[in-house]
Amino acid sequence: MTAFVTSLRLTAATLLVCVGGYTTLILVLAQLVTPHTANGSLVTRADGTVIGSERIAQAFSEPRWFWPRPSAVGYNGAGAGGSNKSPTSADLTERGRQVVAAHGATAARPLPADLAAASGSGLDPHITEAAALYQIARVAAARGVPPDRLERLVRERAFAPGGFLTHERIVSVLELNLALER
Repeated sequence: MTAFVTSLRLTAATLLVCVGGYTTLILVLAQLVTPHTANGSLVTRADGTVIGSERIAQAFSEPRWFWPRPSAVGYNGAGAGGSNKSPTSADLTERGRQVVAAHGATAARPLPADLAAASGSGLDPHITEAAALYQIARVAAARGVPPDRLERLVRERAFAPGGFLTHERIVSVLELNLALER
């Protein structure tokens, strides 16, 4: 019986230190070092209303907005994941056809891959600069804005995530759409 009580105490102490203590330490450290990130990288309006996160894609489907990558999880941050469908899946093929048709892609003007395929998490908030530039004609027509102005907007917000180590620039769809709203 003494061994059983001792093992229960040891288990309780381990849980207290490893679960409670470690979690609290990491939370406090994160709040001190990077509070914005620790609190979800939330994007707010001037009045304080939360409108999204820098880290999670949102569904934009109206022609006047730049569209993100397709999402296998409906842009639900609680359920990140891919579709796990085979490349030969009829459902995946149909979704691909719908995406290509929605973007008006043709053989002469092929759709950038990141606009056709979901990311592994289904929540990637970024698209390539090429994918954003591809959408300019639709957004410009819907908003009555000159395409060159939108191109400038895209290029100003595009960045290389790995600095000089990456050749392809990306842009945050939410940030781009917020700039359009302004």
